[in-house]
Amino acid sequence: MNPTRSTGRRALGALALAVVLSACGGGRSDGPSAGVRAFATGPIHTACLRADRRAASSSLCGCVQATANLSLSRGEQSRAVAFFRDPHLAQVTRQSDRAGDERFWRRYKDFVAAAERNCA
Repeated sequence: MNPTRSTGRRALGALALAVVLSACGGGRSDGPSAGVRAFATGPIHTACLRADRRAASSSLCGCVQATANLSLSRGEQSRAVAFFRDPHLAQVTRQSDRAGDERFWRRYKDFVAAAERNCA
């Protein structure tokens, strides 16, 4: 395998993971639940903490997991966890022409957007 190509793939995969983690790591809320986030443990929470990203915290990863519980089935969560282990898989899934991959990617993008809103 071409080392330059492999590095590029890893970078794209890491970018997909960074979207979930870094986009959720700040912001301000003035609503009645300002400062309060949903929290859950599960496979995404664990993978998020193990990803060793600077923005990752138990609170943030728990919020992302809680959002996943509302947005993704257990099977879809397992598939998303695979992105933490193999970031290139996110890029492969995104570019796939398979109908099932396209459906999953749309749901995954919706999950990421919800996590950005809920966990900011």
